[in-house]
Amino acid sequence: MAMKIPFRRKLDFTYGEVAQVAPGIRRIIAENPSPFTFYGTGTYIVGRGEVAVIDPGPADAAHIDRLLDGIAGETVSHIFVTHTHMDHSPGSRLLQERTGAKTYAYGPHGAGKLEQGVPVEEGGDMAFQPDQLLGDGEILQGGGWSLECVYTPGHTSNHMCYQLRERKALFTGDHVMGWSTSIVSPPDGDMAAYIASLEKLLLRDDLVYWPTHGPSIEDPKPYVRAFITHRQERQEQVLVCVRQGVRRIEDMVPQIYAELPEFMYPAAARSVLASVVHLVELGRLRTDGEAQLAARYWLG
Repeated sequence: MAMKIPFRRKLDFTYGEVAQVAPGIRRIIAENPSPFTFYGTGTYIVGRGEVAVIDPGPADAAHIDRLLDGIAGETVSHIFVTHTHMDHSPGSRLLQERTGAKTYAYGPHGAGKLEQGVPVEEGGDMAFQPDQLLGDGEILQGGGWSLECVYTPGHTSNHMCYQLRERKALFTGDHVMGWSTSIVSPPDGDMAAYIASLEKLLLRDDLVYWPTHGPSIEDPKPYVRAFITHRQERQEQVLVCVRQGVRRIEDMVPQIYAELPEFMYPAAARSVLASVVHLVELGRLRTDGEAQLAARYWLG
């Protein structure tokens, strides 16, 4: 029987409102709902007086205006970015223009892959260049708060989570979300890295997750285990397809994602490709040439 992930999709909020969601944590949700962003990008404000902002969101001047209106009289000292998809980092430039705060992130788009000599196609926020590069385990402090950097590549190669140490609350970006699984799209997305990053979270002491999209996750470890099992089941579904003679990803998608509307098939194909690349790396699948969407696959 397939793993049933206990998704949480109920979220009480008002667009444009900076709301207190936990001690030391406020959030404002950008009005950019979509099949990929759920209700929209949740921008977090950490602390009081001297604050950090996490994931300023899309290049939406109205969102930044409402954010600053909601913290009037306070100072933004740090701007943190979990990763460089267009619904997360472009707003940092607008916020920086208004506040002068520095930006902090693992690196520009594709940073984790470029370090390995793997070129990354455009598609992310290619203009983003953090003022300060962050490393795994690094701790930054502000007015009454401290954030630990937790490097979690997979969804993107530069994905970084941040733990508010005083609350053991992890801001998980798109790595773990309550409303949906994450898209892992090669070449920047990497399924092996994604699963390893999920396993990394199982060794931590975080009490609650605050994803950039959707509600909080109050009991995180069972959730993470469910996500790992789900990915393993998807890989087994790929292997079943190949055993049945289904050799192309475009033909696998309708079988693996039978419940998905067809307009989502291209995104699903990218996730299947990520599983296929991982299976080829493990020697469980083989192909002629490079593992890609149009290739044909056989059992390894």
